[in-house]
Amino acid sequence: MSTIAGNRISTRFKERLNAGKKLLIPYITAGDPKPENTVPLMHEMVNAGADIIELGVPFSDPMAEGPVIQKAMERALEYGTSLRDVLEMVAEFRKMDDETPVIVMGYLNPIEVMGYSEFADMAAKAGVDGVLTVDIPPEEADDYIKTFKNKGLASIFLVAPTTNLERIKKICKAGSGFIYYVSVKGVTGAGHLNTSEVSDKVEEIKSFTSLPVGVGFGIKDADSASRVAKVADAVVVGSAIVKRIEENSSDSGKINTSVCELIRELRAGVDS
Repeated sequence: MSTIAGNRISTRFKERLNAGKKLLIPYITAGDPKPENTVPLMHEMVNAGADIIELGVPFSDPMAEGPVIQKAMERALEYGTSLRDVLEMVAEFRKMDDETPVIVMGYLNPIEVMGYSEFADMAAKAGVDGVLTVDIPPEEADDYIKTFKNKGLASIFLVAPTTNLERIKKICKAGSGFIYYVSVKGVTGAGHLNTSEVSDKVEEIKSFTSLPVGVGFGIKDADSASRVAKVADAVVVGSAIVKRIEENSSDSGKINTSVCELIRELRAGVDS
């Protein structure tokens, strides 16, 4: 039976935006620094103010990532953290939290190895809401989108600063859940954030879709989160959070404290 793609995602956006609030979406790499850290940290992040969690699937060739997230993936891969492990983590998280949307973010190769149908089935059963696959263009994603939609999974696509209008139209037509705008050129954790450029691009995207627009890359603190929240529906933060995990990797208690401290700061920025 077909279900509405990314139901928890659209519900969460509707609730927050109707209440006059913007969303905060933190990213962590599953299995970093150790697999047993991930699920407790997900719960802690929700308590600290995360609206949606983006969970990275460790991959050996993460071409869109900067050095901070690349290292996180290396740490996770040292423990052999696989796509199946990531889905098991989501299932574990769902035992205590059936409301917070979870997006799995990664690269196409592990999904292709598993097969779209098996992956979609396992992801839906685990409680995944959306899938963001960095390296699949919408032009080649018909089977991918259809298979995921049938299992109620949103297909989330990226728009870059260099994406032309024709392509933005295609991405908006193909996407569900929300559109993810990459606010700076280059890899994660890179670049300088120009809020007026972001604002112009978000408006451009919104002229082609009624989906919410989330903005990520280059957001590091309460100030940058606040500036982006003024022009976008959601603020996505990855490298700054993963850096905190790296700095405290020998002590899981310190990881949770440090990450949650940053999330509370970002939350205050988003809400200001």
